[in-house]
Order: sequence, then structure tokens, then C-alpha cells
Amino acid sequence: MPQPVALSTTWCDGTPSAGSDWFALQTRARFERKVCSQIENKNHEAFVPATRARHRWSDRYQTIEVPIFPGYVFVRAMANSSDRLAILQTRGAYGFVTFSGIVARIPDDQINDLRRIEMQNCALSPYPFLKLGQLVRIRGGCLDGLKGIFVADRGNKLVISIAPMQRSIALDVDSYELEPV
Repeated sequence: MPQPVALSTTWCDGTPSAGSDWFALQTRARFERKVCSQIENKNHEAFVPATRARHRWSDRYQTIEVPIFPGYVFVRAMANSSDRLAILQTRGAYGFVTFSGIVARIPDDQINDLRRIEMQNCALSPYPFLKLGQLVRIRGGCLDGLKGIFVADRGNKLVISIAPMQRSIALDVDSYELEPV
């Protein structure tokens, strides 16, 4: 689980820096846009990818914009500590996301992909993060509850192994919803 960062956290993970990189900043719930605008007012680049969703209230339906990643703002942070401190002192910001004490960098191409998705207004929904080789379970449909190992070999596959026989089969799971076990 990613953790917010303190100022003493390592800002270098061994990969070369282009001067400024994208980072995920954890925010207070429903404060993403406010934090983003405050950071932009401090002359730093910030981005909150959003999608349109239809919400129902007791008396009406309305299409509204909601963040794709609730509780996070993407920030292009500079290498000097005074800029990072200014970002961390933003009202509603908790801290930069870290893994093992190192601030997690986000490649420019992933931010550009998020911008393209947002501009095209593609239909999307949250999905559990799956790693190759991870044990997963199918949710819903006629194969509900089936467990196997997630692999990406000419499409997404679920590998089911029969250990005593030392045999496996691969099932195409592109049309199924998967969840980590």
C-alpha cells in the first residue's frame, strides 16, 4: 500500500531525472480539484484526470465529472526541496505516494495516456490492480469463483494448474471481471 511521504524521504530511485517528474499526491477526500487549483496558483503543473458519470439523486439524474483516481492529484514536482515543501503545504494535501521510502515517479507517457483517455471521454470504471503471475478469481458469469494465475500471453489468460498431473490449461478471460485473491 502506498504511503504519504515526509520531507526526509528519498527522491531518487536510481533512474535519471529530466529535471522535473510527475508524482502522485494523496489528498483529502473530495479535495482533488481544490488541491489542484491551489498547486497551479503556486505556479506548479498539476492534473486531476476526470470522467463523466451519471448520478442519481432523490429527485433527478445528472451527469457530473468525477476524478478517475479519487483522493489523488498528479503533480509535476521540481527537484528542489522548497518547491516540494510548497506543494506539501497545500491545504488538503497529505503527501506524495512512496514505496519502500522512495517517492514513486510516474512516467510522462502514462500521464499523456490519461489525458488522451480524458479527452476522448471513454467509458471506464475502476478495476483492481493485477500483476502478472498473481492469483486471481473470476467474478460473475458462469465461471464465478474460478481461481487461477493471471498471465498475458496473446491476450489475458487465466492459467489453471492440476499439480499432481503437472498439467495446466489457459482460459481466455478478456470478457470476465477478475479480482485478486
